[in-house]
Amino acid sequence: MSLKNNQKNKTSLDEALRAQKERENTYRERALKLFPWVCGHCGREFDGKRLRELTVHHRDHNHDNNPPDGSNWELLCIYCHDNEHSRDQVADAYDHDSPGRPGEKGSGVQAFAGLADLLKGKL
Repeated sequence: MSLKNNQKNKTSLDEALRAQKERENTYRERALKLFPWVCGHCGREFDGKRLRELTVHHRDHNHDNNPPDGSNWELLCIYCHDNEHSRDQVADAYDHDSPGRPGEKGSGVQAFAGLADLLKGKL
């Protein structure tokens, strides 16, 4: 039975080592090796258990663009990372033309159309 336990332990150890190697090859692990553990926006430092709060932000928003030098990455805390993506969503919303917005050329809305005629008739 101890031979069976030894085999199980060896298998578990092999799986753990393989999982560690896979983690080391992820872009997050590579970014953590390349950059200091500091949020690029707020400047907070991270270590120990709090290191999990430090995330990798892709500057071009393409998660498949992972150059070995890390030039597309920046480390951000979870709060700044959420804020970064929220800002992009708000900016995207304002980029789209909204028909009927006052003051825009070609919007089709003329807020004071016919007002002069109305005032002439009532005065």
